[in-house]
Amino acid sequence: MKITSSRINTLLTIGENLNIEFKRAGDGPKADTFESVCAFLNKAGGDLLLGVDDDGTVVGLPPKSVDAMIRNFVKVMNDPNLFEPTTQLYPEHIVYKRKHLIYVHVPESPEVHRFKGATYVRVHESDVRVKGTEPLAQLFIRKQHVFTEQRVFPYVTKKDMRLDLLPRIKEMTRDGHPWRRMSADAIFKSAKLMGVDAESGKKGFKAAAVLLLGTDDCIGDVFPAYKTDALLRRVNVDRYDDRVTVSTNLLDSYDQLCAFGEKHLLDKFYLEDDMRVSLRDKILREMIGNLLIHREFSSARYARLIIERDRMYTENANRAFRYGRITPKNLEPEPKNPIIANFFHQIRLADELGSGVRNLYHYVKIYSNAEPVFDEDDVFRLTVPLDDAYSADRALTEGLPQTATAQESAVKASGVNDGVNEKVNEKVNERQRSIISSVSSNPYITQAELATMLGISIVHVNKNMKKLQALGIIRRVGPDKGGHWEVIG
Repeated sequence: MKITSSRINTLLTIGENLNIEFKRAGDGPKADTFESVCAFLNKAGGDLLLGVDDDGTVVGLPPKSVDAMIRNFVKVMNDPNLFEPTTQLYPEHIVYKRKHLIYVHVPESPEVHRFKGATYVRVHESDVRVKGTEPLAQLFIRKQHVFTEQRVFPYVTKKDMRLDLLPRIKEMTRDGHPWRRMSADAIFKSAKLMGVDAESGKKGFKAAAVLLLGTDDCIGDVFPAYKTDALLRRVNVDRYDDRVTVSTNLLDSYDQLCAFGEKHLLDKFYLEDDMRVSLRDKILREMIGNLLIHREFSSARYARLIIERDRMYTENANRAFRYGRITPKNLEPEPKNPIIANFFHQIRLADELGSGVRNLYHYVKIYSNAEPVFDEDDVFRLTVPLDDAYSADRALTEGLPQTATAQESAVKASGVNDGVNEKVNEKVNERQRSIISSVSSNPYITQAELATMLGISIVHVNKNMKKLQALGIIRRVGPDKGGHWEVIG
C-alpha cells in the first residue's frame, strides 16, 4: 500500500518513539539511518522518514537527489559486506506539503541483523548497540519463535522427578478434578509434560516437567542459571535488609516467594462482600504467578522480586510479542509458557490468561490507592506502588456515616460521584456494592471474572447487574464483545 499524506501527517503528529524514526538526511542516508533500520528489524519493526528533523519539522530532501538516495539505500540493504543478512525493503518517494520525503516501512524480521558487524535494537526512540553475550543471546531466543518449555530431554527419567509432590498437586485441584484419580504417568500425559524430540525421535520429559516437578539437581543440570532473588531494600537500599534465593521447582518457589512477601508486606484489613479478603495475598498471587509462569527460562538473567519503601517490583527475562506499557484497555494476552500456565491454572494458582492484569488493577487500587505498571520488553517489569500509611478501610470511610461499609467507601474512592453513592446506600446490597466497585476500577471486567472474584455463579452476577442497570447505576457501553461497563455519574 502506497504511503499517503494523511499517514505522513499521523507519523509527524505522534513523533519519534519505539516504532517511528526521523532523519534529516539532506546529503543522503548516513550510517545512523541504517542503524535505525537494523534496530527496527531486530525489534518490533517501524516507520522511517527521511527529510524530517528529530523534532518533527519537515525540511525536505533535494528533489533531484531523491532517486539516487533511494538507489543508494537499496544498494546498502543488499550488500552482505554492510548489512547481514541482507533484506529487501521498498523506499517510497512522496511529496508532502511541497517537500520531498522518503518513507520506508521496516517490518520485524524473523532473523537477527547486523550493520557493519554490529547488532542494534530499538530502545524507546534510540538505536542501541547490543553488547555482551547475554543481551545478544536473548535477542536470538526471541527470534526462535519456539517455546523453551517444549524442549525434550530424553535422559531425564522419573527418578529425576519429585513424585512426592503429586499428592499435594492433586489436593490443590478443585473437587472432582480428573487428576485426583490419575496415576503419575496419566498426569504427565494429561498435563503434556512428556513429548518426542523432533531431531532424535526419542521420548522424554519436557523442560516444563523439569521446572514444575524436577529435583533441584535435575533443574540445576538442565537450567544452570535458573534462580529467583527476593530482596528487601528499605534501610540498606544499596544492598539489602533481607534476602532469599530460590532455585527449586516452581511449586516450592511459589510458596517460598509468597512467604517472603507475607513476611515484609502489611496485610491491610478489607471486606469484600462481608468477607475478609487479604489484599496482600491476592497481589502476591498475581505478581509471583506472573514471574514464574511467563519467564523465559533459557535466559541467564535471574528473575527478581524486590520490595522497597514505596514500591515492589518483579523483573524477569521475557520473549516479548509487543513492547511498551500494558493496561486493561490494550491487553492482548499471549501465553509465554502455555504448558506451565495451564498447570498453574489446574492447581488454582492462576486464573485465565489476562486476568492477572485486571485483578492487579483492581486490588492495587484498594491496597495502595495507585495503579500497577506493566512494562513489556525483553525484560518484563511489573511494579506495584506501596503506601503503608494508606488504608482503604480507614481513609475511605472518613466523612461518611458510621453505617458506611468498606465497599461503599471503595465505590467512592473509585470515582463514583455523590449521586451514585446515595443510590448505592439506599437501594443496593453488599454484593452489588462490590460489583459497582469492581466495574468502576476495571470497566472491562467480564461477568465470568466477577463471578470468580465474588464466589458466586454467573447467573447471579447477571441478575445483580441487571438490577444495577435498572436502577440507573451502571450501563453497558458498546457491544457485548469489545464494549465496557460504566458507572453512571
